[in-house]
Amino acid sequence: MSIKRYGVEGGKGTGGQHLPFARAVEADGWLYVSGQVPMLNGEVIPGNITTQSHQAIRNLLAILKEAGYGTEHVIRCGVWLDDPRDFSAFNAVFREYFGEHPPARACVVSSMVVDCKVEIECVAYKSPKD
Repeated sequence: MSIKRYGVEGGKGTGGQHLPFARAVEADGWLYVSGQVPMLNGEVIPGNITTQSHQAIRNLLAILKEAGYGTEHVIRCGVWLDDPRDFSAFNAVFREYFGEHPPARACVVSSMVVDCKVEIECVAYKSPKD
């Protein structure tokens, strides 16, 4: 089995701290992307659920692209929301990015480790022949 890790050398959290995990790990066509929050340049961006959802998903898509995957390869997403009242607004943003290729998804309400409104992770697959 071939394993490739993305982002272990420079994953940064709030305040520039080095995070002890890879942004993503690829194994035999499967890509597991770590949870992405609405960070830009190592800091959580301010804003409402719509603004933060766009940034978190853009962060996820950037990792997918770096690994050579697209939304059409996403099999499943896991989503954590800080406030259940944000569910509809999050869905509207999610649909903008995944509407043509909807993955399986779980969405739960949870307190966040960093001060944000949303976190999203995914599992993607593409045949090694692609």
